[in-house]
Amino acid sequence: MKKIAVFAGSFDPFTLGHLDIVKRAAALFDKLYVLLAVNASKKCYFDEATRAEMVRQAVAGLSNVKVEFFDGLTVEFMKRVGANFLVRGIRGAADVEYEQLVAWNNKNLYPECETVFLSSAPEHLMVSSTVVRELLKVGIGKTKQGSAKLAKYVPEDVLPLLITSTIDSSTQSFSTDGRESSAGSRLPSALLRG
Repeated sequence: MKKIAVFAGSFDPFTLGHLDIVKRAAALFDKLYVLLAVNASKKCYFDEATRAEMVRQAVAGLSNVKVEFFDGLTVEFMKRVGANFLVRGIRGAADVEYEQLVAWNNKNLYPECETVFLSSAPEHLMVSSTVVRELLKVGIGKTKQGSAKLAKYVPEDVLPLLITSTIDSSTQSFSTDGRESSAGSRLPSALLRG
């Protein structure tokens, strides 16, 4: 029986920390779905298409990884694709309590769901999508030196998308084509953190 796992998140944007978890999970499972999810408590800055393209480019070399978007509960997606494992990255102690609560609720909704926690690599403990968005807001990607600093946070294949993206100052939503992202107004695709 194939071991199929899902790594769900908003990936807004996809970081080196995310990529590290994907690579390690891909080595553990026969198939790994990277699921772009909408979290009701988060307003995405990058639109769905941009986020999906970032992830696809970053994981292109991993043959057993597939990128999907799903507008529903993460556990419902897991059932649909026959996945019994949900991969979650843990950066520090603050994540553990929250992630245990999420794991319990997912298990309650889908008894076959086993949550697998992977600790972040030490070099990625301080890497977060929030930090990258803040750096982009202040224009750090506009210079060669700034782009070099961003490269410490995001995969090499994602960097060009970040730099060419624009910000709509009235909505604070990022898009590669200058249109407002509609992701923040969508229904949540996961009852629990995606």
